Amino acid sequence: MKRLIVLALATLCFSFVANAQIGNLIRNKVNQKVEEGVNKAVDKAVDNAIDKTFENTQKAIEKDRNDNSKSVSDDTHDHGGWTCPACGAKGNTGNFCKECAAKKPGASSQETNTASESGWTCPACGHAGNQGKFCNECGAKKPEATAADDSWTCPQCGHKGNKGKFCDECGAKRDGTKQNERAQSEWNKFDFVPGDEVIFYDQLEGEQLGEFPSKWELIDGECEIQRSNGENVIALMPHCNIMPLMKTTWNYLPEVYTVEFDYYDFVENEGEDFGDLHLSFYANPEGKNDRGGWLWGFTFDNFVENYTLKDQNFYKDFHTTVWATTTDKGVDNTNRIERVEPNKWHHISVSVNKRAIKVYFDQTRVFNLPNYKNPNGGHIEFTYDFCRTPAYIRNVRIAKGAVPLYDRMMTDGKFITYGITFDVGKSVIKPESMGEINRIVQLMNDNPELKFEVQGHTDNTGNAASNQTLSEARAKAIVDKLVEMGISADRLTSVGKGQTSPIADNSTEEGKAKNRRVEFVKK
Repeated sequence: MKRLIVLALATLCFSFVANAQIGNLIRNKVNQKVEEGVNKAVDKAVDNAIDKTFENTQKAIEKDRNDNSKSVSDDTHDHGGWTCPACGAKGNTGNFCKECAAKKPGASSQETNTASESGWTCPACGHAGNQGKFCNECGAKKPEATAADDSWTCPQCGHKGNKGKFCDECGAKRDGTKQNERAQSEWNKFDFVPGDEVIFYDQLEGEQLGEFPSKWELIDGECEIQRSNGENVIALMPHCNIMPLMKTTWNYLPEVYTVEFDYYDFVENEGEDFGDLHLSFYANPEGKNDRGGWLWGFTFDNFVENYTLKDQNFYKDFHTTVWATTTDKGVDNTNRIERVEPNKWHHISVSVNKRAIKVYFDQTRVFNLPNYKNPNGGHIEFTYDFCRTPAYIRNVRIAKGAVPLYDRMMTDGKFITYGITFDVGKSVIKPESMGEINRIVQLMNDNPELKFEVQGHTDNTGNAASNQTLSEARAKAIVDKLVEMGISADRLTSVGKGQTSPIADNSTEEGKAKNRRVEFVKK
């Protein structure tokens, strides 16, 4: 019995141990199966989710396609156009969306927008006929609408957006007149005639760069010889004051005389850098040979408005005001010259005829004083101030007044003129010659029986052969100009004399200036 109990207990213990091991094995196996089942379930669930998502996406795409197709069809029917699938804009009628420039669904890649030409033109690519906010060709955005203005398009060159009376691009007048035609027409009204007897002339020949000009006297400041486009010029520094160096120094001006010179003023540094040039006349009322007191003068006072270096048409806002004043009767005259082009040579002419004073800026008369107490004597001075850059002057010429052409012709059988001038070495007539040419035309119109041989003369600068050729070309150019202005060609002949007939000493500037002349010899 005991043995049975012991056996039973032993069996029970063994069973317990065995069951524990078996349980562990079973538990491990179950866990493994569970884990495998969970993984399979998860994988299946993921696969099902992906399949479901893909299926739903396909259905959504198909639905959108069907809806879009229906929308296009409906809009075509309801609104006379199609709805853009890109931005939703309705009512499009061409092959491109009027809002975003997207192409119409189904449109051929070769098709282009055929919208009415009444649309807007793209500033980027030039495509015309755009209807929406974007260019049908390149997609550029439509320019913002601007307020109406009075701008105009040049009939000569097509430049748009002009505001003033002249084209910013080519200078043509608003009515189509070309700039050179306008200038020529204005020079034809020019009535300045230079004096016959040259008493001072400086072409700055033989001057050394950086040196003070040899034919001038320094009163104050600083000036020197510089070069501009290959020519010697007098560079007036800020606050400079100079005068011609004459034998009598202070007292050389007659009752009738003329003064001419070329003037170049810089405009730089956004319009802030430009100065004033003054030409002043002094005299001692007692006729003494000293500086005396200031009598009269004029100033070129330059202004610029809305100037920027980036604006290629900056000169349209540049102008010069000429201030002419005198101590006699307190006369004060101002004249504003519009559209003066800066950084360019301008020709200044002054005529003093006993009591009358006239001042010309290029072809424009800017000062006219008919009754002035002009003493017999005095001198002139140039002053430049209020600037950081120099101003240039050149070809300063002072001459005594002229006897009327007809009187000289009747006395001598010819008349000599220095008023028809040319560029150095050329036969192109300078515009400022028109005053003398106009006077000759008037003489010949008033005396239709007159016939002339026009003779060209040079100084001895250069070689004789080239001077002969040059004188012939200049004489012919004068005849051609007179014929152009209505004088019959059978009343004129041209002859070149070269340097063969000097009337003054070629060793001085004044002598050379007298030899460079044109003679009208009566036939």
